[in-house]
Amino acid sequence: MPGHQRELTLRFLAEPADVNYGGKVHGGVVMKWIDQAGYAAAVGWSGRYSVTVAVGGIRFVAPVRISDLVAVSAKLIHTGTSSMHFSIEVRARDPMGGEWRLCTHCVIVFVALDGVEGRPVAVPAWVPTSDEDQRMAEYALKVMDLSKGIEQTIADYQSPLA
Repeated sequence: MPGHQRELTLRFLAEPADVNYGGKVHGGVVMKWIDQAGYAAAVGWSGRYSVTVAVGGIRFVAPVRISDLVAVSAKLIHTGTSSMHFSIEVRARDPMGGEWRLCTHCVIVFVALDGVEGRPVAVPAWVPTSDEDQRMAEYALKVMDLSKGIEQTIADYQSPLA
């Protein structure tokens, strides 16, 4: 679709301020990067201010080390009426070369909002055109269904505040 950016990658170096006591990048910092890439992708697709509404299936599979070159890639894999689901991959490598390693992956969902009252607005529809696109669209829905199950489980076990 002309004017609609489906994919983007942010690249930067992991800085000393990003590191935890174990010498690796904080998981919270990685989650911030995920949110930033997702936001940029959501705005690029919808042309609207967008907010995060859910993150599902986040997995930390390898650490990001200080001074690593980091690539946070977002790819649109499903749209609803006002929502956009993105597959996010965080990869890292030594900036002097070497193989990229997958560090974290997840699905993040944004909703586009109007500029006046902050209400959801329609986003351009995305339709899968390949078998891989269809597989990823199904993956997005499955991950979010699992997240809904977790939300209900938590609600069932939370006690009301006294």
